[in-house]
Amino acid sequence: MRPRYLLPGLALLALIWLLPLESWAAGFPVHMVRHMTLVALAAPLIVLGLPGLAVLLALSPLAAAALEFVVVWAWHLPRLHGAARTDGVAFAAEQASFLIAGLMVWAGCLGARQPLAGAGGLLLTSMHMTLLGALLVLAPRDLYAAFCGTPPDLTAQQLGGMLMLATGTPVYLVAGLALTGRALAPEEAV
Repeated sequence: MRPRYLLPGLALLALIWLLPLESWAAGFPVHMVRHMTLVALAAPLIVLGLPGLAVLLALSPLAAAALEFVVVWAWHLPRLHGAARTDGVAFAAEQASFLIAGLMVWAGCLGARQPLAGAGGLLLTSMHMTLLGALLVLAPRDLYAAFCGTPPDLTAQQLGGMLMLATGTPVYLVAGLALTGRALAPEEAV
């Protein structure tokens, strides 16, 4: 166990699940803060902090990236997103699946035998996060209001998409580039 990574990762989980975030901001931006904290901030810290867990959860980087793609995009389909925003059981399922998928991506990519394979998995994840964030920002209407029982709020959706772009894109990209650098380093430097 490596507490210098694990404790901040667990602290992030406590913050996003225990603080009354909805009292500070409403709707979609809060959803995105939770989502990005789970998959891009807490998950890598937990994987780095618990190497044994990382070994248990590791898939191939491509399989892990594909799994996270399915989980993330599925929960951003309007009907499923609306269920997670209006039903406690669906919310718990969404949060758990985001965390598990995030742990599997980071475990698979950081623990890959070939750092370039791990870099590829993280870069693919960065690409799909960027695409989804851009879709949320550029959509001409609120995609979720009808399923959440809320008034349309395109600005909130756009802010959520920008939070996704500002968090997910650089975190996955920088980690992927770091793994690329490790793969390209001379043997004696590795």
